[in-house]
Amino acid sequence: MVALMTQGRHADASSSNGEYMQRVSRGGFVPFFTAWAAVLLVACANRASCQELNAEPGSSQQLMHAGGMSAEKEISLGNDYLSGHGVGKDEKQAAFWYEKAAEAGDPWAQQQIGFFYQAGIGVMADPARAAHWYQLAAASGLATAKRNLGVAYLWGAGVPMDKALAAQLFREAANKGDGLAATYLGNLYCMGQGVKQDKTEAERWYMTAARRRDPTAYFELGTLLSTDAHDFAKAAEWLRKSIDRGYVPAMHTLAVVLAEHPELARSDHEALSLFEEASKYGQWRSSEALGILHRDGRSVPCDPKAAYYYFQLAVLQGGETAKRLLEHDMQLLSSALGAGETTAAAAAAQAWYDNHHDAVEFLLNKMAKSTPPGLAIVTPEEGIHAGQLITIPPS
Repeated sequence: MVALMTQGRHADASSSNGEYMQRVSRGGFVPFFTAWAAVLLVACANRASCQELNAEPGSSQQLMHAGGMSAEKEISLGNDYLSGHGVGKDEKQAAFWYEKAAEAGDPWAQQQIGFFYQAGIGVMADPARAAHWYQLAAASGLATAKRNLGVAYLWGAGVPMDKALAAQLFREAANKGDGLAATYLGNLYCMGQGVKQDKTEAERWYMTAARRRDPTAYFELGTLLSTDAHDFAKAAEWLRKSIDRGYVPAMHTLAVVLAEHPELARSDHEALSLFEEASKYGQWRSSEALGILHRDGRSVPCDPKAAYYYFQLAVLQGGETAKRLLEHDMQLLSSALGAGETTAAAAAAQAWYDNHHDAVEFLLNKMAKSTPPGLAIVTPEEGIHAGQLITIPPS
């Protein structure tokens, strides 16, 4: 039978003495993906001249008729069309105006339209075109564009794969103050990609990123301490910081740590609550964990139907990987429940998933308090390397 699992590339696949959780790798790490500039268009904190996304009705039309256009006005129009402030939401129009500003030489707009071409927002996805705009923005010294260009070279997205160049670009961006680039560089050192493997150097870059309040760095440090160093109290501190800054995968990892070390929990139900919240945001490992808890009667009453529901939800969220892992357990539960109860549980899981199918990576209002509630970045689709911006539907 399956046991509870963490997420993180530092994980040790062994278990002993009937441990409550088994640490295994999810086959990755904090995903390398490109990001929008200036806190993903919600708060323009990194660009002094960027317009706030609080346009009054009619302001976009006023901009178009208020004398000659400028890159500043074009960016503002792009913001309005993307957010639906003062005009109907229209991603094609947003892309049009960002590209106009990019063609005028604005590096922030160049990065933005690069992301649009990477993710296929308002334009046909075109990794080569995306890399072109990232290169122009990076040449202007924009740190986040250097990081995004590094992601392109790391994956060979629109440019030849060159992991050493990716590491160089992450280093340059990190030295300019980009926290996420420092985390990415730490990941490369941890895995030995593009650089010689060096766990000490990896941790140094994670600490650099943590000083810049990067939530993914907090997550990496928490995962590292909970697996390699076995300092669970310190790991919990870093993971809580990551959650407070909106990084959803940290919820699952902290829940697993607390499940095995309940003395670190702030309440008797904290681990369960974290699993439930992470499951709600599409983290299939947490849905799996909830199935295990209900199956075994741990922290909750034994409930085979609820266990089957959560296992089925995990399969919907996690695809073939989850299906292969849970298939045997689900067959056992189905035999115990009977066809009617099994069908009802599966239908309930499908109905919930149909309205909550995105796997959320970041909760933006925790990263930037000025962000409207409900905005989030989802885990990028395979081969895209660009997290889409969504509004989370009510639970």
